[in-house]
Amino acid sequence: MSLVDHLRGELDESSVLIGEDMAAWSRDWTGQYSWTPLCVARPRSTAEVAAVLRAAHAERVPVVTVSGHTGLAGGTSGDGAVMLSLDRMTAIEEIRAPARLAVVEAGVILSDLHAAAAAEGLSFPMTFGAKGSARIGGILATNAGGSNVLRYGNTRDLVLGLEAVLADGRVVDLMSELHKNNTGYDLRHLLIGSEGTLGVITRAVLKLVPKPRAFATAMVATETLSGALEVLNRLRDVTGGAVEAFEFMSRFYIQQYAAMHPEARPVLDGEYDVTILVELGATAPRDAEPGPDGQVPIAAYLEEVLGEMLEEGAVLDAAVAQSDAQREAMWALREAAAEVSLSHVPLVNNDISVPLDKVETFLERAGARLAEIDPEAQPVVVSHLGDGNVHYPVWIGDAGHKDAVMEAVEDVVLGLGGSFSAEHGIGLAKRASMARRKDAVALDMMRAIKTALDPEGILNPGKLLP
Repeated sequence: MSLVDHLRGELDESSVLIGEDMAAWSRDWTGQYSWTPLCVARPRSTAEVAAVLRAAHAERVPVVTVSGHTGLAGGTSGDGAVMLSLDRMTAIEEIRAPARLAVVEAGVILSDLHAAAAAEGLSFPMTFGAKGSARIGGILATNAGGSNVLRYGNTRDLVLGLEAVLADGRVVDLMSELHKNNTGYDLRHLLIGSEGTLGVITRAVLKLVPKPRAFATAMVATETLSGALEVLNRLRDVTGGAVEAFEFMSRFYIQQYAAMHPEARPVLDGEYDVTILVELGATAPRDAEPGPDGQVPIAAYLEEVLGEMLEEGAVLDAAVAQSDAQREAMWALREAAAEVSLSHVPLVNNDISVPLDKVETFLERAGARLAEIDPEAQPVVVSHLGDGNVHYPVWIGDAGHKDAVMEAVEDVVLGLGGSFSAEHGIGLAKRASMARRKDAVALDMMRAIKTALDPEGILNPGKLLP
């Protein structure tokens, strides 16, 4: 019996796809990677995931887990592999408001969890542009970041427990609901961010937070990035840490967005080198309930603080959203980053992080290096400035400069004590960077863990480790 026939026996014929039915699982969202799987398995439960892995392990056939197809690093390429899609495992099993937690299956779409939590007056505070298609399993497997890391942390900080299936089909139950659990190695954190190379995450216990009752959102222009950080720190101090997002967009990025979306009205009157999207979230009624003039207190306070900074010269220009439509227009500008960045080829797609006070230095040094390598090179910069994460895709004039550009950016990043991968993961795209830049002893430890948990090397082979 072939493996495909075996899997159809374990699941059913409609749950194991072959041929043309695999098209949606044979390429990534960016269009940079394509492959031909052996088949696509679409289990409906953890037990069925375990059955798939037992069968593949016995035949030593690779298994590549796929969630929402929103990755940018080639992490789901699977030529000749069983593509394990969790898109049918979409149960939101519990929203427990008193404990502020959610129990979910790995196939839940992020925006669906947002809606379920909001119905209970709560929020799962992980968000990014692909929230309408990204699934919880992929978010955990890549330790996704997003716009709210500044206030709530990365995905890893929002997980209490999880369940996973190992390479040989055994199920590990780490579904703790505890905030404190000091019983040995934290296997939960080992699996989070492992990109499907150590196990397949099937369920999770996630932390929820109070849903903000109101937002205050603004576009702000400053002369320099160091000046923008002064704005960030002042806002954090005067609001008691209510800053949820602090997103930098370069002049060139905004120009390219305007060219692609001529229907969109500019938010600020002029063009600036440093434009920031800042958002505050209010959970206390005193900050969120409109006053006699109809204005929400937190928005009025943001206007007051920004007005003071305009008078002082710390801010060049500012516009505070006066409606949901204006807020959505501001976020549309920021969340088009992938669309804008990927609109040009050849492209070198960098996702880096440096200490907050070194972002400006990084941009200056990297820009100088690019000019030396390729005079036509143009970075399309957006940044989660509040946590030091810079998306630094570079449009280059000569595809032959790709490696040189990548290594030059890495040189600058490592010289500033940063990381060559901030939130997009390693996949295929950054494997060479891992070989060049990752500590050799750390790589030895990672390989030892991989060998211990997946001795046959069937889980997402060829990814993450060089």
